[in-house]
Amino acid sequence: MPSEPLKLLFRSVNKTVIVKLKDGSEYMGRLIKCDPTMNLTMTDTQELNNNGGIKTKFGKVLIRGNNILYIKTDLY
Repeated sequence: MPSEPLKLLFRSVNKTVIVKLKDGSEYMGRLIKCDPTMNLTMTDTQELNNNGGIKTKFGKVLIRGNNILYIKTDLY
């Protein structure tokens, strides 16, 4: 049975999320898939700069769960 944070993550599929990585970079995009180890697949992804503005635009990205510092959900 998934823990409460994983339940929230699974409910966030097809919604916009912001993912902050351990190296300090942040990505915003639509979460299209996740697994119990928090590996994420996102689409329409943008890398954000320190001010929250767009630094680089990507299409589909894969983020390995062990690189994630935190995930912001329920943005809109």
